[in-house]
Amino acid sequence: MCALIAFPMIMTAQTRPADPFKSVAERYVKLVLAVGQHDADYVDAFYGPPEWRKEAEAAKVPLDAIDQQAAALEPAIAAVLIAPREARDRELWALRRQYLVRQVAALRARVAMLKGRTFTFDEESLALYDAVAPTKTEAEFELVLKQLEAKLPGAGTLIDRYDRFKQAFVIPTARVDRVFQEAIRGCRQQTLSFVTLPPDERFTVEYVTGKSWSGYNWYQGGYKSLIQVNTDLPIYIDRAIDLACHEGYPGHHVYNVLLERHLVKDRGWIEYTVYPLFSPQSLIAEGTANFGIEVAFSPADRVRYEIDVLFPLAGLDVKRVQEYYDVLALVDKLSYAGNEAARRYLNGTIDRAGAVAWLERYAMYTKPRAEQRVKFIDQYRSYVINYNLGKDLIRAYIEKKAGRDATPQQRWREFAALLSSPRLPSGLK
Repeated sequence: MCALIAFPMIMTAQTRPADPFKSVAERYVKLVLAVGQHDADYVDAFYGPPEWRKEAEAAKVPLDAIDQQAAALEPAIAAVLIAPREARDRELWALRRQYLVRQVAALRARVAMLKGRTFTFDEESLALYDAVAPTKTEAEFELVLKQLEAKLPGAGTLIDRYDRFKQAFVIPTARVDRVFQEAIRGCRQQTLSFVTLPPDERFTVEYVTGKSWSGYNWYQGGYKSLIQVNTDLPIYIDRAIDLACHEGYPGHHVYNVLLERHLVKDRGWIEYTVYPLFSPQSLIAEGTANFGIEVAFSPADRVRYEIDVLFPLAGLDVKRVQEYYDVLALVDKLSYAGNEAARRYLNGTIDRAGAVAWLERYAMYTKPRAEQRVKFIDQYRSYVINYNLGKDLIRAYIEKKAGRDATPQQRWREFAALLSSPRLPSGLK
C-alpha cells in the first residue's frame, strides 16, 4: 500500500489569523470579474461571494477604469507587510505576492488587447502566461516526419496514411461513454493511491458539439466540476485516458480541488476563488494537467491498462496497442508545430488557409481537425503554448525537485505540492 500525501489540518475562519493581503486580494478578484463583463472567455471559474459577480454585472466598469484600478493595485500589493507570524511560511507568502503582482500585470495586458493593442505572438504569451515558447523550424519537424514515413508505409500522402492508420482506433460512438467513464475510474484510482481528496469531490460529464476544443473542465466550487467532451470529430482510444487525466484526475479537477481546499478553505486566500483564463495560472493548470497523465500512468502501466481494460471495452484489437502508442510517441514530437502555426498565423506571416496547411503538413492534423484547431487559435490565440511548453516546464520542475530517478511516491509528492501552491511559470526554472 502506498503512503498517502498528507496536508496540514484545515483552519476555520475563526481560528485563521488576519490576512494581510485580504484587501488587495478582494480588489484583484473584483477586477477579474469586471474584465469578464467585456470578455466572455476571461473568467473560467468563480466560486467567491455571489454578490461580487452581481455587482460586476451591474456596474460594467469601463476598460479604462479597470486598467486605472489595476495600475493602482500593483503598488498596493507590493506594499503589503508580512507579520512575524507568517515568517515561518516566508516562501509561500512571497510566492503569493509574486502571484498577485503577475496576475494583475496579465490582467492589464488582456485589457490592453481588448482595447485594441496588438502584440506579437511571443509578446502576448509573455505578457499573459509569463513564458515564451521556443521557436522550431520546418527542418526539425521534417526529421520526425521521416521517421513516421518509415512507420507508416503505403500509398498516398503521409497524413492520409496516418489517418487511415488511426481509423482502426476510433472508439465506436455507442461505447464512448462507458470507455470514458472507465478511464475516469482508472485515473481517479491512480490519483487516490497517492493524494487524499475531499470525500465529497466529484464531477459530471457532458457530451457537446460545436466547440473549438476537445474537452473542457468548468470548476463549480465546492470540490465539484462539470467536464464537457466535444464529439464533433471521432474520438480515438488514446483520448480516453488523456481527457480523463487532463480534465479530471490528476488534472484540472484535482488542481482546482486542492487549491480550494488548501489555499481558499484552509488559508482564506480569496484570490483563488476566481480563475482568469488568460493569465499565468493557465500555464500551470494546463502544464500540470498534461504532465499529470505521465504521473498517473508510466508508459508501461498505460499500455497494460489499455490492453487489459480500455481496448477490450472499446472493442478494439489489443494486439495493436504497442504499435499504436509507438506511432503516437513520434507524433507527439510534432506538438510544437501547433505553436508555430499559431505564431505565424497571429503574426500575420501566413493566413488561415496557410495555418490549416501547416497543421496538416507538420502537426499531422487531418483537414477537419486542422480547421478546428485554427478556430481554437482564433478564440484563444497564444494560449496554445500552455499545453506543450507547460508540460515540459512542469516535467523539468518535478524532476529537479524529486530527481530523475524518483519513486512514484516522491514524484506524486512534488506534483501535489505544486498543485496546491501559488507558483508562477517563471518560478519553475
